[in-house]
Amino acid sequence: MGQYEHVREGRHVRVAVIGSGFGGLGAAVRLRREGITDFVVLERAGSVGGAWRDNSYPGCACDVPSHLYSFSFAPNPDWPRTFSGQRHIRAYLEHIADTFGIRPHLRLDHEVRLMRWDNDALRWEIETGRGTLTADVIVSATGPLSDPKIPDIPGLDGFPGKVFHSARWDHGYDLRGKRVAVIGTGASAIQIVPAIQPEVARLTLFQRTPPWVMPRVDRAITGAERGLHRALPFTGSLRRGLLWSIRELQVQAFTKRPNELGLVEALARANMTKAVKDPALRAKLTPAYRIGCKRILLSNAYYPALARPNVDVVASGLAEVRGSTLVAADGTRAEADAIVFGTGFHVTDMPIAERVVGADGITLAEAWKDGMESLRGATAAGFPNWMTIIGPNTGLGNSSMILMIEAQLNYLADYLRQLDGLGGRGTGRERVALAPRPSAVQVWNQRVQRRMARTVWNTGGCTSWYLDANGRNTTVWPGTTTEFRRATRQVNLAEYEVIRAGSRTGPPGPRTASAKESVR
Repeated sequence: MGQYEHVREGRHVRVAVIGSGFGGLGAAVRLRREGITDFVVLERAGSVGGAWRDNSYPGCACDVPSHLYSFSFAPNPDWPRTFSGQRHIRAYLEHIADTFGIRPHLRLDHEVRLMRWDNDALRWEIETGRGTLTADVIVSATGPLSDPKIPDIPGLDGFPGKVFHSARWDHGYDLRGKRVAVIGTGASAIQIVPAIQPEVARLTLFQRTPPWVMPRVDRAITGAERGLHRALPFTGSLRRGLLWSIRELQVQAFTKRPNELGLVEALARANMTKAVKDPALRAKLTPAYRIGCKRILLSNAYYPALARPNVDVVASGLAEVRGSTLVAADGTRAEADAIVFGTGFHVTDMPIAERVVGADGITLAEAWKDGMESLRGATAAGFPNWMTIIGPNTGLGNSSMILMIEAQLNYLADYLRQLDGLGGRGTGRERVALAPRPSAVQVWNQRVQRRMARTVWNTGGCTSWYLDANGRNTTVWPGTTTEFRRATRQVNLAEYEVIRAGSRTGPPGPRTASAKESVR
């Protein structure tokens, strides 16, 4: 089957993977390595890559070292820089699709419109823009950084110039000589600002809250280093292991001892002082919260760009648009020809949740209306045989998300093995599903939130995109990647209800360890 072929109407597959970024491609590779070939990867766009396909703005690069921001099972000895750019990361993902035989499973331009659980058939019905199919198991790998968020600004519809989000960059629009307003000061904005500052006539940055910015220790990786990694692959593994170890040691300050972050703050202040000589501008750029409460950003060019004469920093959020005049919450006005929103994504209110209808006939969005909750970051009560990659409380504030994805792929693999063992696979075998017990979900989340209470993300004095509408941190994992890997090493069937055809109950299975075992 070719990668552009439509889903055959009414086709049934064992697993349907939604999305083809790191999570989706990682799941596909793991399925093949587990000997499972009866699966499809449904992708709404025309190519793989996820966030690294969508985010192609000027200056786009990763803030995690490349040798750590790649799969352990697919090392790349040829990363050109210690922190590689979007183009190279996207090429890496295309390489994964080719190398591991994922292309035949891809269904590009197949946006998933609805996923509905069938209680009688114990399977998922999936409607896409190019056909319908059914699946025993759904792996949702749409990611938290897939749907851009643009704030509802009064008058924005009447703005006569160009408006776009950083994740939907309009490469056909020439910014040269234009008056450009950048809204937001997150990870995207601090890369965009220095990239476009030299060519625009005027750049106005609307900043609600200043970020902490540390130097970016970036350099080209030499040909000798790349040659060494190619000739002796274990050297690349050692490099990855060193990068991981450093971050694993650092996480304790974020999760248990935020008061120890004072030295890091001093280094960040020195970084600002070196580049920004104007005390008034420095005052605008100095955060009033503990470093680490929001994601620490890395840049050597951001502060120097803000100090340039064609840049204005408005220490207030955009409140209103009146024609081509932008009005900040503090009354400051600026004229603009173009508005670039670097305002992030729908993270704690993922739009895909509106398209998932579970066993009780309600959507995942309804089930999560008071906040996202899952079991071990993977499964949700009321949604049998549905699993998410990069689910609630699996994010990281200081390390590589690839580590968390690989841990979740271990959980996925064991989940499918458990279904096999319970008779849920093969012609003539009993159809079986697993549904997380609400009590297990509750125990897991209570323990996660109890640990979260002492972290810098909750105590640092900021409001970040990690927090949902109720002020609860449903995004970040409050521990080490080692702890998470241990917690997701295998599926504990005591935490699940085994559903068989015509029954909502079943035996607990061979693993009956306490649901309280893994988050300490």
